[in-house]
Amino acid sequence: MTNNKNVLNWIEEMKALVKPDKVVWIDGSEAQLKELRDQALATGEMEALNPEKLPGCLLHRTAINDVARVEGRTFICSRRKEDAGPTNNWEDPQVMYAKLRTLFDGAMQGRTMYILPYCMGPIGSPFSKVGVELTDSIYVVLNMDIMTRMGQQAFDQLGDTSNDFVRGLHSKAKMEEENRYIVQFPEDNTIWSVNSGYGGNVLLGKKCFALRIASYQAKNVGWMAEHMLILGLENPKGEIKYVCAAFPSACGKTNLAMLIPPKKFQDAGYKVWTVGDDIAWLRVGPDGRLWAINPENGFFGVAPGTNMKSNPNALISTQKNTIFTNVVHNLDDNTVWWEGLDKNPPKNALNWKGEKWDCTDGSKGAHPNSRFTAPAVNCPCISSEFNNPNGVPISAIIFGGRRAKTAPLVYQARDWKHGVFVGSTMASETTAAAAGAVGVVRRDPMAMLPFCGYNMGDYWAHWLEMGEKLGDKAPKIFNVNWFRTDDEGHFIWPGFGDNMRVLNWIIDRCEGRAEAVETPIGYEPKPEDIDVEGLGDVTTDTVKDLLTVDKALWKEEVKGIKEFYAKFGDKLPQELRDQLNTLKANLAK
Repeated sequence: MTNNKNVLNWIEEMKALVKPDKVVWIDGSEAQLKELRDQALATGEMEALNPEKLPGCLLHRTAINDVARVEGRTFICSRRKEDAGPTNNWEDPQVMYAKLRTLFDGAMQGRTMYILPYCMGPIGSPFSKVGVELTDSIYVVLNMDIMTRMGQQAFDQLGDTSNDFVRGLHSKAKMEEENRYIVQFPEDNTIWSVNSGYGGNVLLGKKCFALRIASYQAKNVGWMAEHMLILGLENPKGEIKYVCAAFPSACGKTNLAMLIPPKKFQDAGYKVWTVGDDIAWLRVGPDGRLWAINPENGFFGVAPGTNMKSNPNALISTQKNTIFTNVVHNLDDNTVWWEGLDKNPPKNALNWKGEKWDCTDGSKGAHPNSRFTAPAVNCPCISSEFNNPNGVPISAIIFGGRRAKTAPLVYQARDWKHGVFVGSTMASETTAAAAGAVGVVRRDPMAMLPFCGYNMGDYWAHWLEMGEKLGDKAPKIFNVNWFRTDDEGHFIWPGFGDNMRVLNWIIDRCEGRAEAVETPIGYEPKPEDIDVEGLGDVTTDTVKDLLTVDKALWKEEVKGIKEFYAKFGDKLPQELRDQLNTLKANLAK
């Protein structure tokens, strides 16, 4: 499949370490994939679902101790500790390699090694990057087929001489929790993952490559790898403007990526197009603007809570050729179910552990982090630019979090530097869904805290450098908060499709069509510039309340930011210190 000596030599070295009984090269052909699916069905690793209702769909269960990303076992092993920074786990690369070699030694004896070349981003795009993952898991192969451009085409993209590929080694090994490691070696372009079978730890193209390794590569060469959705907003004239948006988990990122405009907007001719729901790779284009591609080819979404009301486009995307992991198996019609899908849990079913379940004992049927891996092509609102090798030009970058009182519905940063400050201070308050106290502020800068492959202080410096490079062609930066609550704790803003009303103001600002009001924290819309027609109880006065900036709360916020920044010592860019001082001074006026 390839004559690339760099690839071949590395594969031989890895084979000698893990000692597989058999080696299979994954060419990406349908015949080979069918053979693998049949094999997974024969061993019980996968189960085929109802061919009429869910054609081509499969069900998989992970080990009970292996159901989510393990941040405590995820490492960035740069040569110098300070390059990993205070927000990453670090170990000396030589020490870590030695430890992992012991765990990988003979790990594939009695098993097959699958050699899996894959391309992140459209084939033929100058943005795209190639990885090769060696794995002993058919689950990985079948998921990577959905999530990436896999097989021979990836080797063709790499060519016969390039050494610019990410070396990924994964083995389920013994599935020992205490020896589970997901390790990135940024300077070696290498990822090793052992003792896990869960998607986020073993689909090495996803967070491991597309964010942790890619963010490091991007810093060195002058582009950006970000945990952001990419969305196209089409107005009645047929003009499409693209935005990127970063949100921590549980803030409605996938729902925004696949937003359905309110009826009033649909009738007027507004449309929304999904380019990506999770990751954006951004480069300065020949025209000096920022252009983005989605490096992925599918959606790895959280199932619970996905339904025809919250996100119809995501649900429709799962109805064929999708792999479901750790959901409920409805035995009556051989389909799947999860909490929040509908109000009719099956009576004759197996839960995510494969145990008999009839929804009456109060236990959850699906794991809270159960997943679907669905091809992007299934999405009804997928953008016609999805495979464009040049990507799409970005007009605005949006940050957001879950704040009950502090952050207003929307505000605009004064300039790029201020925008980097806004992104670096992003935060969400813990909800009842998370263990521990409710309402604790958790900082998650640019939603990259678990995914930045190097020191976050250097990462902010890189953002500032990108701003200098872009100059007056830089996208405008905004912050949104859909989660302001009233005194009873109810959300005031309706959210979901109605977020379109805020996005419209954002685009109008980018195009110079809307005015703004200056506040201590940035520019806000005039309340009347947010269209509330058809929202019933939500009036212009409601919007006015949603835009209030409570100085006392923001003074508390300043203390929290100062405390967070202190972690980064000398690595904190001076520009961000200056921005914090400006905020402080504005609040004192």
